[in-house]
Amino acid sequence: MTDAITSRTGPEPQPGILDISPYVGGKSTLGGHDRVIKLSSNENPFGPPPAAVTAMQATLASMHRYPSTDHAALRGAIGEVHGLDPARIILGVGSDEILTLLAQAYAGPGDEVLFTEHGFSIYRIVALAAGATPVAVPEAERVTDVDALVARAGPETRLCYIANPNNPTGTMIGLKALEDLARRLPETCLMVLDGAYAEFVAGYDGGAALIDAHPNVVMTRTFSKIYGLGGLRVGWGYASPEIIDVLNRIRGPFNLSSVALAGAEAAVRDQGFVEECRTANEADRARLLGGLRQLGLACDESFGNFILARAADVAEADAIETALARAGIVIRRVGGYGFPTGLRISVGTPDEVSAVISALTAWRSAA
Repeated sequence: MTDAITSRTGPEPQPGILDISPYVGGKSTLGGHDRVIKLSSNENPFGPPPAAVTAMQATLASMHRYPSTDHAALRGAIGEVHGLDPARIILGVGSDEILTLLAQAYAGPGDEVLFTEHGFSIYRIVALAAGATPVAVPEAERVTDVDALVARAGPETRLCYIANPNNPTGTMIGLKALEDLARRLPETCLMVLDGAYAEFVAGYDGGAALIDAHPNVVMTRTFSKIYGLGGLRVGWGYASPEIIDVLNRIRGPFNLSSVALAGAEAAVRDQGFVEECRTANEADRARLLGGLRQLGLACDESFGNFILARAADVAEADAIETALARAGIVIRRVGGYGFPTGLRISVGTPDEVSAVISALTAWRSAA
């Protein structure tokens, strides 16, 4: 790989792009297992809402028609459900696209992009792709440290990405802390609240209430997690009219298909499904957390649909991964996030949670 880059004779990519390590998703297969329990990508184990499936099927006969470019119906549905102004909502190919558009629009060479040390890896990628300098700021015991972010922010800081709840730690900070951060960051810095897991926290608005008071705050959300539509790739953002106008100028006009728009609209209107999934996740997450702790694994309280278990050392983490793999269970190692001993385990169905605890209990007994 290095030789190929150094011997390049054709056009050169923009600075920063060759420094990107491409994102790698969670594994979905295991050698020797025809069927696996996939707990590596924080997906909804119950799948998408049936209403969304029906809505998507109904669009198939009209695939010869281009989709809407203004996404008005879906923006209206999101606004209605969340009590937001549809004109201040933007839709993207997953929230990843909106995070990318923000970096493309507001950061460049000579600028800095802040995120927490264990923050989602896409933040570093979008910063480098824009030619900006990514800056990882220390956390406080795996929790976003507002004072550390404020201390590191300066005149060159253009974006500050905060995942709340965070991935892969599962920790989060409250609205008062978020408001404090928004107030103390430089006015020239956008504070981007990545709320991919916001729906798993009852009563949490993802930071939407901060946006009217702080025009430098942007909120992003996704249909990939609690809505069970990861394969559809739909996300959305909410911000001031000025920021939404900027992003729409560079957004692809047909970035979402008719299938995606119909499925997401039906999904967001089915809040009963969301509540059922949140309630189930809370119960199964608590059971998984308790089981892991009883087995002697260090785990923080999680506010998402996963638990980050920390083994005593790398050898033990390897042994745990192997034990789960033998039972046909795929989880996610998170060494790239600064946790060489970390194992991120998605909350599955009740039976899948039982399978994890059973496999690890057998491993611990045999050790």
